[in-house]
Amino acid sequence: MKVLLVVPLPPPVTGHSLASQVLLDGLTRVHDTTVVDLSVGSLNDGRVTMRRLYEVVKVVRRVWHAQRSADAIYFTISESKAGNLKDVLIYLACAGRLRRLFVHLHGGTIGRELFDRHPWWRAMNAIFIARVGGVIISGKAHLDIFSGMIPRERIHMVPNGAQEELFVPEEDVEAKFADISPLRVLYLSTMAVDKGYRDLADAWFQLSPATRDRVHIDFAGRFETETDQRQFEARIAGVKGIRYHGLVSPEEKRRLLKQAHVFCLPTRMFEGQPISILEAYASGCAVLTTAQRGILDVFADTVNGFEVAVAAPDSIATALSRLPTERERLREIAIGNRRSAGERYRTSTYITAIRHILEVGAAS
Repeated sequence: MKVLLVVPLPPPVTGHSLASQVLLDGLTRVHDTTVVDLSVGSLNDGRVTMRRLYEVVKVVRRVWHAQRSADAIYFTISESKAGNLKDVLIYLACAGRLRRLFVHLHGGTIGRELFDRHPWWRAMNAIFIARVGGVIISGKAHLDIFSGMIPRERIHMVPNGAQEELFVPEEDVEAKFADISPLRVLYLSTMAVDKGYRDLADAWFQLSPATRDRVHIDFAGRFETETDQRQFEARIAGVKGIRYHGLVSPEEKRRLLKQAHVFCLPTRMFEGQPISILEAYASGCAVLTTAQRGILDVFADTVNGFEVAVAAPDSIATALSRLPTERERLREIAIGNRRSAGERYRTSTYITAIRHILEVGAAS
């Protein structure tokens, strides 16, 4: 079977591009796979320049040429206005083969920020969505985004997965919770204000000196601007309990996850289903996060960790001050998360599910 993937690939490494690379690697083993990389000339940040417009035209031309011989087309859609206009051009490039096209929504903002606010924009997308072979979403939280656009039986729910190398043996999880002095908290995501890194840092600085000695926070990820990075590094300079590791390698990422007791993602965004949380489960971490809809597909308060309020350093500080005294409870949560990830959130399961959708679609 000939498969065309229209996806963003690393770099940069994001949850979206990582999932796309994992799928590409998996499908290439069994099918004749062609890829058009959407990372080139991406318009997801909303900035439009002549160079980017030129790059988008090249991407659309590549899609038009490649789709003519594809048995199945897999396309991950954007969530910004500019990105969605690019998506519409890609729909048009595949106009004669929309029933072989399967779109995958990885995020959670397109419904509230685009379709709900601009009915005509929703109507424009519905023209194409109604004709595609299917829509793939990560969980129930996003079913209503496509309600009325496409029949329910053509919407497929496929949870994200963690890479196999991040799965830690249960005995290693047990071992790291034998001693939580200090409690190691990990933030591993884009260093963006809306992702919550600043809220977590503010929370740590609210702790008493004695509690700060018991809580160590590791930050890792790429900053959006050099100014933000300089300001953050200046703020934590000489601070014993906080360390910024920068954009880490896969090996360093595994090490940080393996040693962490708690993973914290206090995001303000309308999240899809953060792969970072599933990676934390696989690595045997309890999780502190906010109750965004996509997150709630894979996270339950007091079961997988603890919910904190959105944009509320006080709420995070309260949790951080309490957790060093709850070693046994954290251990039980972390073991439960590791088992849950092993049963539900593996990339092998993710690849198999999408592969089946594409194969059935190509045969129909």
